[in-house]
Amino acid sequence: MKQITLCADDFALHPAVDSAVVALAQAGRLSATSCMTTAPRWPEAAQLLPPLRPALQVGLHFNLTEGHGHTAAPSLVQVLARAYAGQLRPAQMAPILHRQLDAFEQQLGTPPDFVDGHQHVHQLPGVRTALLQVLHARYGRNVPWVRSTLPARPELNKATLLAVLGGWSLRRSLVQWGVRHHTAFAGVYGFDAATPAAYGTRMAQWLAQATDGTLLMCHPASTPVLGDAIGAQRAVEYAYLASPEFGALLERLGVVLVQGEALVTAPRA
Repeated sequence: MKQITLCADDFALHPAVDSAVVALAQAGRLSATSCMTTAPRWPEAAQLLPPLRPALQVGLHFNLTEGHGHTAAPSLVQVLARAYAGQLRPAQMAPILHRQLDAFEQQLGTPPDFVDGHQHVHQLPGVRTALLQVLHARYGRNVPWVRSTLPARPELNKATLLAVLGGWSLRRSLVQWGVRHHTAFAGVYGFDAATPAAYGTRMAQWLAQATDGTLLMCHPASTPVLGDAIGAQRAVEYAYLASPEFGALLERLGVVLVQGEALVTAPRA
């Protein structure tokens, strides 16, 4: 059997995202979800999570680019430009991360099981240094695991672009700091699968290619999320993940959805 962690991103972004995560978790179709504690509805959404734990791991989705329609936020392009110009200094990023971790702990009463980044900002120069410093300062020997963004298979696609933009550097830092992380990452695409069947084709490819211990991300919502760049695609993903076809695919490929903590790689000596 191949063990895979399936993580739904963007919890608390919208009620349709939250309801999808709850339904999929209750059906055993998710291993984890990562939470946007900057979202105005976070205190309300957080109340849905305790009944799902510990079967569902719950993490922080570190956010620098989503204003939630109420406040201005820099675009990903702007954040990338600032990061590679050396303008995202760890001393500047650390208080932002602390506030988002504080918001997580205030609602759930525990540290996050893991940390990742909205639009993968946690892998960027300056941000990844702040992330590791803050996690070690707050949690000592009990540092949450961190999402590695290296693809399961190196190819010339969007996933490899993530690796070039910081995935390789993040992996090296995770090993150097002794932070637990997954062996590989999958689920990256152009959000262009127009039907559940088309998304299912992508899912079949990811699961077939994935190595044991891969983390696969998804972005489901029970209905389209108006005003969101991938709002329509979220509903497509949910329709497939909740379907009998997905269950049959898991069985056919011998895939078991498990929590991330059992799958992270050991740090190098």
